[in-house]
Amino acid sequence: MLNSRLRNCFHIDALCKLGLFLKRSALAVGLIVWATQAQAEYRVNVGDVLEVAVAGVPELQHRASVQIDGTICLPLVGTLPVVGVPLPQLQTQIGAAMASKVFRQRTSGGEKVIVIGADEVTVTVAEYRPIYANGDVSKPGEYPYRPAATVRQLVAVAGGYDIMRIKMSNPYLEAADLRSDSGTLWTEFAKQQARIWRIKNELGDRSQIDPVAMKDVPIAFSAISAIVNSETEYLKTKQSDYQREKAFLQRGIREGDDQVNVLSAQQKTEEAGYQSDLEELQKVNDLFSKGSLVSPRVTDARRAVLLSATRKLQTAAELMDLKKKQDLLRRQLEKLDDQRRLDLLRELQDASVSFNEIRGKLQSVGEKLQYTAMVRSQLVAGAGNKPQIIIIRKGEKGQERIVADEDAELQPGDTVEVTLQYQDGPEKPLQKLSSSSIP
Repeated sequence: MLNSRLRNCFHIDALCKLGLFLKRSALAVGLIVWATQAQAEYRVNVGDVLEVAVAGVPELQHRASVQIDGTICLPLVGTLPVVGVPLPQLQTQIGAAMASKVFRQRTSGGEKVIVIGADEVTVTVAEYRPIYANGDVSKPGEYPYRPAATVRQLVAVAGGYDIMRIKMSNPYLEAADLRSDSGTLWTEFAKQQARIWRIKNELGDRSQIDPVAMKDVPIAFSAISAIVNSETEYLKTKQSDYQREKAFLQRGIREGDDQVNVLSAQQKTEEAGYQSDLEELQKVNDLFSKGSLVSPRVTDARRAVLLSATRKLQTAAELMDLKKKQDLLRRQLEKLDDQRRLDLLRELQDASVSFNEIRGKLQSVGEKLQYTAMVRSQLVAGAGNKPQIIIIRKGEKGQERIVADEDAELQPGDTVEVTLQYQDGPEKPLQKLSSSSIP
């Protein structure tokens, strides 16, 4: 009785093992059939690398990339169009093209002539065109295709999902850096504001630079006071230097005018002396012609006229030179005001441009701070849902967008877009620049 039960158990165990073996065999056969069908249905496209081999002729084994024009180039055949052709049909075409071709194979015994048969040619895909990962993955980019690859496997190769894809390795550190940038920009904002007020004051606007007017700037009041005091001292220094330069030119003009008056009086005296000497010469010449004077007296009179004429010309030249210098000083005095105003207007323009640039940067930093705050709140709350996966595949009718899941199988050339969806957190209002802080 016991032996009978044992035999029944053995039979049952054997039947179970046999059933498991048959199931595994059927599964293996099914996978082989599926792989064969997938290979047979696959159509060649640009980017694939085909391997063509001839049985018994290793020299003719050749790999060829499908070019952008959809062709490949093979020995003994030349250029063939291959895009969109299934692999079995392509093998038949290449076999027919190479059929009856003569290949001379060199061996140790000499040269051997081989006639290629169509059924001796095999065509396989050595490398499929790559697939692409894009979106919320750690390493988006191009990856080689592997048969039966799934979205889950591609995401794993791309480093997994990554909610910090937008150049934000750590929202807490990023927020700290942004707050530091914000403080620096607000300080520059206050400096440019005080600078604009100082320039306008130099241009004639008598408004006072008051630290209280910048109460809306979110930096320490002591820092604001230091900025305002610095601009105030700079304003005093520039105005003092301007006044000294202006006083120097005005003093030079006054002194020059005095010299002009002196030289003008001297010129009149020189002119009177010249006329007197000239009349004396005329009298001496008259007396000399009558024999009343000797020639040395005439010579002395001529020398006196020549000397008077020389002094007259020298005084005239000095007067002209002095007047020219006076004109230059007056032009410098006029130019001092004009050039100062032009420089101040140019400086005001540059300061206004810098002020607006800083305002734009502050707005950008404020938006980034808002975004990092939202990301931090999502990280703390664990607000992640299943990813949204879109496969972009080129079909017969053009590009197709296929909604898929992580277990979807990929095809060569697919682009997988991954989007992680989050719960919407409460939005915080951006910090605005008040109108009172704008000069």
